[in-house]
Order: sequence, then structure tokens, then C-alpha cells
Amino acid sequence: MKKTLITGAAGFLGSHLCDRFIAEGHHVIAMDNLITGDLKNIEHLFHLERFEFYHHDVTKFVHVPGKMDHILHFASPASPIDYLKIPIETLKVGSIGTLNLLGLAKDHKAKILVASTSEVYGDPLVHPQSEDYFGNVSPIGPRGVYDEAKRFMESITMAYHRHHGLDTRIVRIFNTYGSRMRLNDGRVVPAFMGQALRGEDLTVFGDGSQTRSFTYIDDQIEGIYRLLMSDYVEPINIGNPDETTILEFAEEIIKLTGTNQKIVFKPLPQDDPSQRQPDIARAKEILDWEPRVHRSEGLKKVYEYFKSLSPEELRQKEHRDFSHLNGK
Repeated sequence: MKKTLITGAAGFLGSHLCDRFIAEGHHVIAMDNLITGDLKNIEHLFHLERFEFYHHDVTKFVHVPGKMDHILHFASPASPIDYLKIPIETLKVGSIGTLNLLGLAKDHKAKILVASTSEVYGDPLVHPQSEDYFGNVSPIGPRGVYDEAKRFMESITMAYHRHHGLDTRIVRIFNTYGSRMRLNDGRVVPAFMGQALRGEDLTVFGDGSQTRSFTYIDDQIEGIYRLLMSDYVEPINIGNPDETTILEFAEEIIKLTGTNQKIVFKPLPQDDPSQRQPDIARAKEILDWEPRVHRSEGLKKVYEYFKSLSPEELRQKEHRDFSHLNGK
């Protein structure tokens, strides 16, 4: 039986990866420090003999006994609300955490896949973004704590591959949506859904002309799985090239939810990307992958998930109190 370690396992993407690898017959070791993750995302797996959970911070030394076949490093704050509140922890998990897990992979002779992001492209000067574009990132801007952590992650992963011969994979994840997203995580899909369900006006930053491309969770997990099982070591974009403006997207949500809210406009945050669209030619050629779920279909599923939340969850404004961390 294959043994697979998944960090950030109690998060949105990590929990769905746990489901997929359990379904594929793996023994899954889930690891999360629960700063932004939530055990409710994986509690349905706790009764399984092939599943175990480690409450651990990967920026500390990581030890897992026995053999290890795969490591998927998905530990990181991933929403702007979180990584702007805990910038130092965000940098540490992308740097020290990645270093610790690369060392673990080396010791176990395991294959490791690291979760990078479309944010490595910054506010791109090239459109759509292909993997050979080096990006336009401000290292000292507020969003740089996430962007540069992921860029460092890619760099040290390739260094371990070249210097130690480590079997590595790098996925660049574009905007993904699905069940288990937090309504209050600051990303546009749950933000609009939450506002619609609470009867609030939908908030658009800037004039709404900025674009995003949304990938349904099932498509994203399939792409990640195929990449891990491939023999390709350089970064690959996994995302949906179906691009839309934020203003058009807000109008889609109002139509989907049957609500009558207005759209209100607020100033654009610093360094917010004006365009985001993946070039997925590499994923198509190497992984025979492309998204299958149309946005209209995926959004209906997500809307049903959010409608199932309790009134308390629907109105929860803050996810965590990070004051005790103090940038440690």
C-alpha cells in the first residue's frame, strides 16, 4: 500500500486531496497545525484505518516513521485575509516548511509535490500566463509575503531536484472553488456567495474590469493527481482558461442566487492582479488534462454547499484570532 503525507490537510484543497488519495487506496497521513485549517473538513475520514492525523507545524522539524512514497506540501495560508494578518507565518511555511519537507522526502526517497500558485506571476505583463513567464511581483508589497514564499518554494524545490536528484513536482494552482471553502476567507467566490446569502450588497474592488479564471475543485484535484503520477519536474499550470471579469462574475452570482442585491464598488487593494488566465498547453500535452466542469455547473454545486451551512457559519466574520502568534 502506498503511503502519502499531505500537509495542510485540514484546508480546502488538502482535505479534497485526502479524499482522493484514500479513494486511490493509499494510506494517508494528514498533517496540519490548524491555524487556518479546520478538522471538520477531514473528520469523516477519522474512522478509517488507512488515515491518520498529525497536529503539527511543518516549520518545526518534521518526523514521520516508516516508509513514505509521496509527500504533497499544501500547508500555507492561501487567502489574502489570512496571509495579510499572518505574513511572517506565511513566509515561514513557504520557506522553512518547504525545506523541512524536502529534507523528509530526501530521507525517505519519496516523491514530493509542492503547491505553488498563479500568484508567482504577480500582476502579469503577459496574458495568458504560461509557465515560462517569470512574473511581475513586488517583493516588498503586502502580497509579496505569499507570492515570494511560493517563488522561493519553487526555487528550493528545483535546487533539491538538481543537486540531490530528488523526485519533485511543482503545480501552479489558479483560482479554485468548491465545497469546504470558508465564506469569510476573502476570495471572490465565497465572498459573493456569502453576501448574496446574507442579503448584503456584492462588493467589487476597483471597477470590476480585473479578470479571474475559476477552476472547480474536482478538476483541480484531478490535475494535481495526474501531475504527481507523471514524470515531469518543471512547473505546470492547473487552472481553467475560461476568463471572466469580476463585474461579470458578480452579475452571474446575483442571477444564480436569485437575489436582488446591488453591486457596490470599493478601492482596489495594493498589487491586486489585473488579469489572471492560465495557459494550459503544457498540462494538455503532458498530463492529457483540461477542466471538464463548466463554471455554471460548478457554481450551482458550491451554492448548494453554502446554503447548507448553519446561520452561525453564514454570519461568521472572523475565521481565527491570530493575535497569539505575534509573527513567531
